[in-house]
Amino acid sequence: MTEILPVLHGEQLTSPAAFHEPLHVASEGDQWWRSSVIYQVYPRSFRDSDGDGVGDLRGITAELQGLAELSIDAIWLSPFYTSPQRDGGYDVADYCDVDPLFGTLADFDALVARADGLGIRVIVDLVPNHCSSEHVLFQTALAAPAGSSERGMFVFRDGTGPDGTEPPNNWQSHFGGPAWTRTLDPDGTPGQWYLHLFDSSQPDFDWDNPAVHAEFERVLRFWLDRGVGGFRVDVAHALIKAEGLPDWGGRADGGSMEGFPGSEAPMFGQDAVHTIYRRWRSILAEYDGERILCAEASIDPLPRLADWVRADEMHQAFNFAYLHNPWNAHGLRSVISSSLAAFDTVGAPTTWVLSNHDVVRHTSRFGLTDGAPRGGDGIGSTDPQPDTAVGLARARAASLAMFALPGGIYLYQGEELGLPDHTSMPDDARQDPTFLRTNGERLGRDGCRVPLPWRAHAASSGFAGSGDTAGTPWLPQPEGWAGYARDLQAEDPGSTLALYRTALQLRRDLRLGAGSLRWSRDFERTDVVAFRNGELMVVLNMGEFAAALPEGTIVATSMSGVVQDGLLAPDACVWLMIRAGQG
Repeated sequence: MTEILPVLHGEQLTSPAAFHEPLHVASEGDQWWRSSVIYQVYPRSFRDSDGDGVGDLRGITAELQGLAELSIDAIWLSPFYTSPQRDGGYDVADYCDVDPLFGTLADFDALVARADGLGIRVIVDLVPNHCSSEHVLFQTALAAPAGSSERGMFVFRDGTGPDGTEPPNNWQSHFGGPAWTRTLDPDGTPGQWYLHLFDSSQPDFDWDNPAVHAEFERVLRFWLDRGVGGFRVDVAHALIKAEGLPDWGGRADGGSMEGFPGSEAPMFGQDAVHTIYRRWRSILAEYDGERILCAEASIDPLPRLADWVRADEMHQAFNFAYLHNPWNAHGLRSVISSSLAAFDTVGAPTTWVLSNHDVVRHTSRFGLTDGAPRGGDGIGSTDPQPDTAVGLARARAASLAMFALPGGIYLYQGEELGLPDHTSMPDDARQDPTFLRTNGERLGRDGCRVPLPWRAHAASSGFAGSGDTAGTPWLPQPEGWAGYARDLQAEDPGSTLALYRTALQLRRDLRLGAGSLRWSRDFERTDVVAFRNGELMVVLNMGEFAAALPEGTIVATSMSGVVQDGLLAPDACVWLMIRAGQG
């Protein structure tokens, strides 16, 4: 006998459904970015057109039609600039050129033109906190004396202790180890130290220097003139450091911990950074087409993050509180409510995201047992392994629920195929600097960056060329990868790809991104998350028991068979159209 979730103090749900007053009202602005669906492309792993094992711009262009079928508004390209690739291209050696690994500027222009023809904007990744140590500006600074204008572009400091042998402060790198590296003077003697919040090959710019501002305004205009739709700004909260660079006893990434709230981290979230983005917003306003800025800013609590999307600053900011919420109904309701409340105070849309290139894919994350590793440190073969079936069911349910939320959505390439992380990757294949700098103590992010499967019966699942030109992917694909291939899923009406296509088209048709949100009264003390957006009711069952559904017409389910006899199975989601005026 099927167990039924107890609601309303043990009574089954009755119809009609009851709802609270709106927590969030429908958006009055019609700007595209207020309700956008933006698809992240990690170029190295998307599609390889020439068989060298690395994805490229031509490969992206060739597959844009398939992305358009997901009803997206834009693609966001992770870095494709000239780079030694020590950190997947986030170590930029030239901000105004394409790395030959990915193609040419002409290839980029062709991509933008093809995307424009499909009604898709192209947003590019901008990395303003740091560059590659091979960038001409840093090489010039190394050759210049202490105190020179050349060194003033970066954060150089004398060391402490006897003969300057100790770093200027105790800051740690995100990737492990100290955040400072000592230089050698031309005569071979030890010299100053330079700051790198990430890898030692990624020196931080000194944003107290007006010359740095001028350089990045030049970069912005270079890409705006080439027709980009805007910029995703990498570690946007890190540009300005606290005066005097004081020691910090908290987490290297600035996340809050006992005794060290993230709001006090001296290398993140300084007030002066907002002046930079106000200036950038004014530059984008000079161009037509509603170009946008999106902040990758790890800022808590949410009311502080809302400062980043005030009317004259960023248009969007990633909602990491939502991304990191575990499979928990109370936490999900709380973070959705807190997000909408915070962003509504400044008239900005919130964004919703479940996966990206820095975290374990949500198909694997939701399949982990309590206490298993999460976030950006990856899952290895000796770790507890995700339950594949549970993870996929929950991932599909979470995605369907997210698609009905008002605001903007970010998708990560391959999530529309239900891809998991590669959780058995051999150590000798790993390339993430986190793994290398910690001697394997932290696995890093390679598991979520594995090249995509395109054709089930082709070499490398169709990722790297074809026939005699097929190459070996830059990261190994796990066993069974071909079963997720896009060509198989395109023919299967029950596939994850089919779910994404159908639900995202409905999201557009029903204008859910510009809609409202009202919580259900009937489910508020249960493990079910239920809300209404317009005439659509969303029911997400995050509990152990089946949940009774109100009356309504089913328009989408996370998997076939999850609704039977008026009951919604655990780890499932349903969209219901309810009667006008109901609730």
